[in-house]
Amino acid sequence: MVGKDSFLVSIIQLILSIFTNMKKSEYRLLGIMSGTSLDGIDLVFTELNFSNATSFKIIYAETVSYSEEWQQRLKHSSRLKPAELNELDQEYTKYLSEVILKFIAKYDIDLLDAICSHGHTVKHRPDRGLTFQIGNLPRLSSLTGVPVVCDFRVQDVELGGQGAPLVPIGDRILFSDYQYCINLGGFANISEEVEGSRIAYDICAVNTVLNHYTRSIGKDFDDDGNLARTGKVNIELLGKLNALKYFQQMPPKSLGIEWVDKYVLPLIDSYSREVSDILRTFVEHIAMQIAACLETSSTSEILLTGGGAFNSFLVERLRAHSTCRFILPKKEIIHFKEALIFALLGALKLRGEINVLASVTGAKMDHSSGRIYEP
Repeated sequence: MVGKDSFLVSIIQLILSIFTNMKKSEYRLLGIMSGTSLDGIDLVFTELNFSNATSFKIIYAETVSYSEEWQQRLKHSSRLKPAELNELDQEYTKYLSEVILKFIAKYDIDLLDAICSHGHTVKHRPDRGLTFQIGNLPRLSSLTGVPVVCDFRVQDVELGGQGAPLVPIGDRILFSDYQYCINLGGFANISEEVEGSRIAYDICAVNTVLNHYTRSIGKDFDDDGNLARTGKVNIELLGKLNALKYFQQMPPKSLGIEWVDKYVLPLIDSYSREVSDILRTFVEHIAMQIAACLETSSTSEILLTGGGAFNSFLVERLRAHSTCRFILPKKEIIHFKEALIFALLGALKLRGEINVLASVTGAKMDHSSGRIYEP
């Protein structure tokens, strides 16, 4: 009986929380994002205002780089057994809480409505009804002493969706001036409005592959694409990359690190090439796949964000393959747009409003996804 009473109290608290937050128009939030490129943890302190058109202000933002140890642990996490993965989840949650608390202390942040965290994806197989992000445990709220909204992908997969991409609703609400929004992170993803519906999907791998090969020669990434610029395109490899079955599938569709490990890296490694040639070939592959998603002869404006937007050689190749105008916004938007939008997803969840679009993920319905944990 005590257990049932406790459950009832939790439900009542959640309902009261939703009604309370629906009355609010302004939110002070932390948006937290860790991507598959393993660059680090992006943290954004933002104020969101829902009066009239939704607006945002990024007040503080930074990336906390992963140590070599954490990079390796996360890189190989998809191969762990359930007990090992559970242990990693506990340890990562504690580590994430420490990163968050240091950020809060550094900038003397107070009066937070919530921490809105994506967690770190270790498994993503929506075809098998599976997506799993570590760092989304209730413990994160108790360790930080702040309400947490997290675990945004699981419910969508349970509703038959891809669980990704989730950012497009933020593109619709915050960046509607652009015909296309493209993020160049671990993977490239695109979103656009088509006849009143938001359409979005993952295009191809980007930094998951590029950074894999630069790390093999002791570099975290290819600064400005300078190493790729010196390489030569391997036409045969380029053709085989472009012929991978995923690129013939229609959206909704999404990619995970398992796809890269199974199809992309073995294919590239079957060719004995210099790293510069691999990078040059893969940059060309990225540019061609992105261009194929855009209207031919279009001069539409494209908002370009994510770590890959700082790769000037990649941007050059995109412009060489498309007549669209690739717009690079302020650096804080390029770097922190996804973390910002996860703050928005959290606010929408607190307000009991839709934060995942069925037209994007293929789920049975639009829905308000995520879990809310109180300290």
